[in-house]
Amino acid sequence: MEEKTTKKTDKKKSWISNIVFIGLIALVLFTPVGSKLKLWASKLMATFTPSVQKVEKRETLSDYHWQLTDNNGQSFDFAQAQGKVVFLNMWATWCPPCIAEMPIIQELYNKYRNYPDIVFVFATTDPKPKVDKFMADKGYNLPVYYVQSAAPQQLASNTIPITFLIGKNGGIAIRKVGAADWNSKKVISTIDELLKE
Repeated sequence: MEEKTTKKTDKKKSWISNIVFIGLIALVLFTPVGSKLKLWASKLMATFTPSVQKVEKRETLSDYHWQLTDNNGQSFDFAQAQGKVVFLNMWATWCPPCIAEMPIIQELYNKYRNYPDIVFVFATTDPKPKVDKFMADKGYNLPVYYVQSAAPQQLASNTIPITFLIGKNGGIAIRKVGAADWNSKKVISTIDELLKE
């Protein structure tokens, strides 16, 4: 019963934050606003920084087995990420909040993509040709994986975007439904702490 209530609450929070986030992005990107509005918008976007679970309250991911395929068609078992920091984002090309947070995620990925102890997984069920076109049009080079089996129960969701930041020990530091500012100081410091585990 508690799990159903949590999922309903997640959906409601996600819906509200996604609308506000998309409106904010649209204001900044698609209106002839001055630098003052952009500064105000960047401060407002900071309110979408995801919450970080306290270490003692983190749920531990108990099952890493999840079959995916990488962008080259190679099989990838999510269990290969066990023992590393994992940034997992589930998204789709048709999802406005997913699209809104992509530039921010790309910035975060650019900072950490050469770190051997962190794995970025951008999981989607969209067809590969559609994803390839989307990524090329937007100039993104995020590591996309295509879902081949059901996600582990602790990562399952009917709502996208949903993002997880998982520590080397399997502790889920962040579970965020909806768009967020993934390149914030709070997220970066959390990743840095997890990399030291």
